[in-house]
Amino acid sequence: MRDKITVLHFSPTGGTRRAALLLAGQIASQVEEIDLMLAQPQKKAFTPQDVVLVAGPVYGGRLPGLMVERLRYYTGGGARTVSAAVYGGRAYEDALVELDDLLEAQGFCVIAGTALLAEHSIAHTLAVGRPDAQDAAQLAGFGGRIAQKLEKGETDVPQVPGNRPYREWAGMPVAPMASDICVECGECAKVCPAQAIPLENPSQTDKERCITCMRCVAVCPVKARALPVQVRDMLAQKLAPFMERRPENELYL
Repeated sequence: MRDKITVLHFSPTGGTRRAALLLAGQIASQVEEIDLMLAQPQKKAFTPQDVVLVAGPVYGGRLPGLMVERLRYYTGGGARTVSAAVYGGRAYEDALVELDDLLEAQGFCVIAGTALLAEHSIAHTLAVGRPDAQDAAQLAGFGGRIAQKLEKGETDVPQVPGNRPYREWAGMPVAPMASDICVECGECAKVCPAQAIPLENPSQTDKERCITCMRCVAVCPVKARALPVQVRDMLAQKLAPFMERRPENELYL
């Protein structure tokens, strides 16, 4: 096991962070976190002595554009890196290969790629409760194999699934809105990664800036925020075929 690993994560509703930390804790005894959700990320340059894990959620088979923008503040400097595309049980499509390409362009040396499960951020009955105890056991095995590769000093780049050019994804054309029970506490505005909610009027949402990450829904203390019912019903119907199977985490070395 390594002494230290640094985890960079973009985790609006917490699932990506949970999965990433489960894996990271099996690779190194000390885990340092960098939150890519912060509106003004700090620039940081890694070195070949560093070990890094970068995790992001899958939106429509792609990485969130905002995460891509913020990852460009970090340079790899040859740091050995584990990539993690975290998805809600449907598919991760081109997100993992997109992440690996981005990390390589930033100077990271990707030595392992993973596709990890977390509860769907909108349709919560899909991959519900994940990562769970079974996932934790599986990620313990992944972590051991990654640690072995690190100890051997191997730096061969894994081949991960995905297409180039990446699939088109323009985002969802809707945004969570506040109902009349909103108390305008401003908690959602404080943590919105896209700054789509005005602090002076937190019952509103700028649909042009919103990335539908569901962060505002997750943190609202009175449950005043949600997507329109029609959108939730449509999405539940679309995702219904995926409810009957249990997809597993995947490791590429």
